[in-house]
Amino acid sequence: MSGACEGNGRLALLAAGGTGGHLFPAQALAEELKRRGWRVHLATDARGGRYRDSFPAEAVHVLPAATIAARNPVALAATAWTLMTGFCAAWALIGRIGPSVAVGFGGYPTVPPILAAWARRVATCVHEQNAIMGRANRLLKRFATAIALGFADTRPIARRDRKKVRHTGVPVRAAVVAAAAKPYRKPDPNGAFRLLVFGGSQGARIFADVVPAAVAGLSGPRRKRLQIVQQARAEDIERVSQAYANLGVKAEVAAFFADLPARIAAAHLVISRSGASTATEITVIGRPAILVPLPGAIDDDQLMNATALQRHKAAWLMPQSAFTSDRLAHELERLMGDPDELQKVAAAARSLGRPDAVARLADLVDALAHNPRVAAELQRGAPS
Repeated sequence: MSGACEGNGRLALLAAGGTGGHLFPAQALAEELKRRGWRVHLATDARGGRYRDSFPAEAVHVLPAATIAARNPVALAATAWTLMTGFCAAWALIGRIGPSVAVGFGGYPTVPPILAAWARRVATCVHEQNAIMGRANRLLKRFATAIALGFADTRPIARRDRKKVRHTGVPVRAAVVAAAAKPYRKPDPNGAFRLLVFGGSQGARIFADVVPAAVAGLSGPRRKRLQIVQQARAEDIERVSQAYANLGVKAEVAAFFADLPARIAAAHLVISRSGASTATEITVIGRPAILVPLPGAIDDDQLMNATALQRHKAAWLMPQSAFTSDRLAHELERLMGDPDELQKVAAAARSLGRPDAVARLADLVDALAHNPRVAAELQRGAPS
């Protein structure tokens, strides 16, 4: 299939579900591949189509896609029909543009293009950002030439698939790599203590309820040291800001921080959810964090991400059921009094980060373009 691209540079077809967690790593790879002289196309769903003007691709192709959710026969039949329609559209697309490699980043919109690429004998790669493989990637990994992992111990990986695995890490934005250049400085026992709190649109409410109350429960000397940056929903900003003002705590509260990587780098401690992007940025930048997984997330991916970091002593996992003001106040009191532990956890987090993840993934794509069978040899003697 690569012959269709000769003379114009190799072409990579990236496929990603229409959420930031899937699209942002794809965007980072697209930018790196273009820097290396590749041409890039994106296949996504209607949600991803909103990024048409900002995604660094020659073309963005919106294909029919559906998520397997309801189990009743009518819904399953409708989903199957949509996916089949998407497969036919992807088959035609691949025949027309002739990619050398197709790379999927998860979400059901990746299923039709990756299956169509496999059927057309195009080299394929699936990239999993979480510590537990998502449902779409679990379906696709048997058809993939290579499997790229964000976490070294991502599950489940069958024995037959291990030879195809490469631990690349999760590609991150240039701003994250820049922030990672700033080393962690443990807090002075009598100096300012910078606390960063963020949780995304689905997770900010619990932090708005719990964190100010926990701060109120700190001893006076600890409270005076705090400098807080907190993300909150628009409807919570006033009450959170007022709560800190009443406590005499310096705080900046906003619905969104465009410079979040720099904020992470400036923090002595982070309190956050544990989605793939968040966990990746915390480890690449190397900061200690209390992680509160979003309960009820699909496949419990946030819980698995937080568990993976805690297993390496690179974060503290606090389930939402245990995330109370009293418990958090106790942890803050303890950690603010133990800067050496904070520094150890920061170092452990950094040891897990892969700031060169995008280069590793691009190297894998380059290798697949030169030899589709090379993935079977990557694990043998290759650094993990």
